[in-house]
Amino acid sequence: MADLSRTLPLKRSSVQSAHERIKEHVQITPVLTCSTLSNLASTPQSPEALIGTHFEGQRPAHPRIHIFFKCENFQRIGAFKVRGAFHALSRLSKEELAKGVVTHSSGNHAQALALAARTYGIPAHIVMPTISTPSKIAATQGYGAKVYFSGSTSDEREAVVKDVIEDTGAILVPPYDHPDIILGQGTMALELEEQAKDCIRKDPALSVHHKGEQEFTNGYRNGTNHTNGTHALSAVSEPGHLDAVIAPIGGGGMLSGIATALHGTGTYVFGAEPSFEGADDARRGLAANKRIPTVKTLTIADGLRTPVGEIPWSIISDKTRLRGIYAVTEEQILQAMRLVLERMKVVVEPSAVVGLAVALYDEEFRGLVEREGGEEGWDIGVVLSGGNTTVEAIAKMFAVSEGKGERMEGKLGGRGERIAENVAG
Repeated sequence: MADLSRTLPLKRSSVQSAHERIKEHVQITPVLTCSTLSNLASTPQSPEALIGTHFEGQRPAHPRIHIFFKCENFQRIGAFKVRGAFHALSRLSKEELAKGVVTHSSGNHAQALALAARTYGIPAHIVMPTISTPSKIAATQGYGAKVYFSGSTSDEREAVVKDVIEDTGAILVPPYDHPDIILGQGTMALELEEQAKDCIRKDPALSVHHKGEQEFTNGYRNGTNHTNGTHALSAVSEPGHLDAVIAPIGGGGMLSGIATALHGTGTYVFGAEPSFEGADDARRGLAANKRIPTVKTLTIADGLRTPVGEIPWSIISDKTRLRGIYAVTEEQILQAMRLVLERMKVVVEPSAVVGLAVALYDEEFRGLVEREGGEEGWDIGVVLSGGNTTVEAIAKMFAVSEGKGERMEGKLGGRGERIAENVAG
């Protein structure tokens, strides 16, 4: 990667500069709304849904939430990672590019760097865990990259990367732990904030802050805005301003980029993780005030199996940049994925929906929105980070968890059924 002494400072203006550098290579992905999911998030969970949690016996939270989905699953290669990959390569010198690039990734960064390398006409060497999704391996190879296989932990991946560098002299482009990656990923937040405003300007009823609002019942709507992300924001006084953005966190490149892009704008930033087998290292690290350097988990959210990097940690551990991180169960992730597939008709991978799962099921987060949003509530941007999955993988996930899925649907206490009677979503 570019030497740290040559990187731009981690601030909003640098994200705006990154957006200018990469805009010819990335899609401005759409922002969608879905009345069914916003209504579901605004309906209390049943007491049965809280049984077995530390919220058991408490009054279920009753927040008011309208969601604006930033659909990075429609991005090139099917995920947000192309933003960081193209920005990273744009910052390398001609001499560095000529050496080729190397990285380790479970799939999305692998594909992104392979595509960026092909665009620049340079070799790409990609280290992937043997348990990576076959379709992601095939796509990475399809972009012309040479794939090497490793174990699933970050230590095992990095050992193979070291060997590749010794053999080829390739330049390491890490999946998340570098300012150029962070700034590139943060560009989605610039688009999201402007697209949400554009949606609300066209239809004020999409915002919880619209006075005299009536229920919106036409499913999801496409709010596109061809902004370059350089608009100067006048904080929360501006109509259409998002109250919060919530995004998944694995290595932390995307979440720290979003936190950097939105710092000082008045929009709170939150992270979302799986809780399975200690995948919630960022949440636990914040509680202990110490970064957790290793994670070994087989959560279905395979893009979030890595520990937070050192540079992303320096950002997300700053309370002026990140408000908090919440974690959800595998069952809740699957249920959120089912809702996006069935109600929005949008294909996503499990990692993409952890933020939505937090908005729907995490009582701590929902209670915070209820307390601070009051009767008006919050407009929340939710990042759908990617859609790299297959019909076979989706079928297998839901076949294995069919009984759990049915129990989870029952725990909704009629939330879905009541809304479905009134909303065509």
